[in-house]
Amino acid sequence: MRFRIFAMVLTSLLLHASLAWAEAPFSFDATPGKLPKDVVPESYVVHLVPDLQAHTFKGEETVQIKVRTTTSKVVLNALNLDIASASLTGVGIGGQSLKPELDATDQTLTFSLAKPLQPGRYALFIRYSGLINPQPQGLFYDRYPTASGDKNLIGTQMEPTDARRMLPCWDEPVFRASFQLSVDLPANLATFSNTPVLSREVLPGGLQKTTFGPTPKMASYLVVLVAGELDRITAMQDGIQIGVVTTEGKEASAKYTLAITQELLHYYNDYFGIKFLLPKLDQIATPGGFEGAMENWGGIVYNDNTVLYDPLKSSTGTKQDVYLTVAHEMAHQWFGDLVTTAWWDNLWLNEGFASWMSTKATDHFNPDWDFWPHANAERERAMALDARQSTHPIQQPVHNESEANDAFDDITYLKGQSFLRMLETWLGEDDFRTGIRAYMQAHRYSSTTTADLWAALEKASGKPVAKLAADWTQQPGFPIVNVDAVCERGKRKVTLTQTQFKLDDDMPGARLWTIPVAIGTVGGKSAYSLISGRSKTVTMPGCDGTLVIDPDAVGYYRVEYSQPLLEALRKDFDTLPGNVRLKLLSDSWALVSAKREPVSVYLDLVSNLGAERHGALWERVLAPLDTLDELAAGTPVRTALRSNAIRLLTPTFAALGWEPKAGEPFQDTQLRDELLVALGHYGDQDVIAEARRRFAKFLIDPSSLPATIAGPVIAIVGCHADEPTYVALLKLAHSAIATEDRERYYRALASAEDPALAAKTLLLALASETPVLLANRIVELVAEDHLDLAWTFAKANGPALLANVAEFARNGYFPGILRAASDEAIASDLEAYVAATLPPDAVTLAHRTADSIRLRGKLKAELLPQLAATLK
Repeated sequence: MRFRIFAMVLTSLLLHASLAWAEAPFSFDATPGKLPKDVVPESYVVHLVPDLQAHTFKGEETVQIKVRTTTSKVVLNALNLDIASASLTGVGIGGQSLKPELDATDQTLTFSLAKPLQPGRYALFIRYSGLINPQPQGLFYDRYPTASGDKNLIGTQMEPTDARRMLPCWDEPVFRASFQLSVDLPANLATFSNTPVLSREVLPGGLQKTTFGPTPKMASYLVVLVAGELDRITAMQDGIQIGVVTTEGKEASAKYTLAITQELLHYYNDYFGIKFLLPKLDQIATPGGFEGAMENWGGIVYNDNTVLYDPLKSSTGTKQDVYLTVAHEMAHQWFGDLVTTAWWDNLWLNEGFASWMSTKATDHFNPDWDFWPHANAERERAMALDARQSTHPIQQPVHNESEANDAFDDITYLKGQSFLRMLETWLGEDDFRTGIRAYMQAHRYSSTTTADLWAALEKASGKPVAKLAADWTQQPGFPIVNVDAVCERGKRKVTLTQTQFKLDDDMPGARLWTIPVAIGTVGGKSAYSLISGRSKTVTMPGCDGTLVIDPDAVGYYRVEYSQPLLEALRKDFDTLPGNVRLKLLSDSWALVSAKREPVSVYLDLVSNLGAERHGALWERVLAPLDTLDELAAGTPVRTALRSNAIRLLTPTFAALGWEPKAGEPFQDTQLRDELLVALGHYGDQDVIAEARRRFAKFLIDPSSLPATIAGPVIAIVGCHADEPTYVALLKLAHSAIATEDRERYYRALASAEDPALAAKTLLLALASETPVLLANRIVELVAEDHLDLAWTFAKANGPALLANVAEFARNGYFPGILRAASDEAIASDLEAYVAATLPPDAVTLAHRTADSIRLRGKLKAELLPQLAATLK
């Protein structure tokens, strides 16, 4: 036994030592990728002629290239493009025609040369044609409803590897070049790109050639082109013209976006120490092209539901989401666009940082939102994934386009954000910002690796950032810190012991982390101590006060107190600071999920909330309750669980009431929405009846339903819909002009508990009148309450469903439908179906989801008997 323990400790120390290194700083030649680096682009001049009826386009480009070493081939990326002709000109070679060699598997275009090409600069000319896609990949079209009938616009979505669908290019982020676009389109269409319009030329047939100015050197995935019957409102901020671009009739919803863009631009100019470097910044709202947003430099494109806020119609949740999304995409203008990750294995440098920065900025300008505690919900999502065997490090190897697509996940975004929050708190805001400014100055208009960031932060702070950070970014998982303390001679000795926290493995992990642990007392000051070994004892100057670890709830680790320390915190739970209670609730549920604590302990802790009004605390209650509710589906335990949930939530909702009060805190307004939806879902008959009454009145007089509760009312009546209600919701969905309204109605339809209505909703996923973005989510939404029905439908209609899904999202489509499953047979069925019908790269996400399903099955077997006994 002694040898086994010694061997485990030795192994852990060696593993820790091997991970405590930082990767090399950026080197162009050492950067991963599929393209050779003997030829690099310096600038592109691209002209496009779209056919909006046929959904095709013709293009021609001249690429100024630099040959770095003698080569017999020029290799770049192209996908679904037909090459009509190509030629190469330059000193010493005159002009020569080139024969294209397209490889659809590698997504490359190769020109083999008759004679080796010597180092120097040359011009590559290519004439080609391609498709305007129905999915958001490359150049795409977006059909949308308006008050004057259906209309179309075209837009682009290039990240991570779809610029090659619109122009042959070196489509890897390390190949920075300038781009100058021009396009021939009907003269009535407004056209936008990264830079302002340089010129317009009238053409025959009612067309107009629009030419844009050249961009700075940038990655190909940041190229943007949007054209349609669009309106634009503008303002100036810090010498930059800001625009918000919308489809017709949405100017009122754009004003909020314009105002927050102004304040965020000024804030970021100051924070990064480098002013925004393009002459204009457009926020472009498209009605349904793709979900979320894309940070194209100078021309950010959004689904308009994520960027437009109508104070008369939109919910408070929409207001928050818009601010956070705009702040995220604008942060990318520096972290991602000005300074770009060299390769997709460091994607988190773009996304994790933008997620952290957007939360920081949102909290800065909206202190009444109490936003950082709400962001803990996102950290919990990341930790729930990161505690599984199927997790991956923040920095993960990326070998091809499919793996690049899969890298856009919660570990990249949310673990990245959470680690940066912990790191900034440990270093201090001033030192952290000083390091970021130095990093920006040193690497602007260039590419970087994580090592470059750590070096800048280490120099600014004087702390061992690289050693600490490697543990968190280069290895998967995270620790749990066990805490014990004794008082000796008037001093408190606190012993902190770390092990890897796991949900699906009882064996202790060998991994170790360098953990910045804040140690303090409730209501008192705290100080940091670094744990780098298995255990450490810290001596505090006195024994007074209740010991608390991570009092600000910023640590990306779990805390498990010894029983006496835990009891000291729990006995005063209702008077503890909000962040301390938040951490206790989060860690208690995690310990239940890991089978380290019975569910009764967590429910007892929750029962102390009473009429609590702190929204972030309720988020940490509602999420576990939803998990328990999903696990209890189809069992008698669900009825008892839902009755208990209604009793738990009712005191707070009763204090809030249905109607907003004049001048009430923002959090109360948002909490009312969340509690209403939960009470309706759990079957509170009074809430359901009142929602139906208000919906019936809304059908007669739409102005009777305030925006503050419209979302919950629609969600509740959709969940409990009968046939007439369903028909009314479907009519509203088909006639809705605003994207927020349309999504609200489709979501309500998909939530119907009646299986017959759910079956009708599934057919909407294949209906031509359903917007593509919503069609792609319907099966997953129906699966939340009708998993077997949705999965059977998905398998029967797999090819038709995938036809509308961009390749970026295809690997995750079927796993997303089954994310709430807890049956081993379904896990195996998912793996088998994906392996049989999708490319081999899709299997990775299927395996991860299957592992999650099996874990939920084990959790279900563990918790349902406990729940039955506790709720009896």
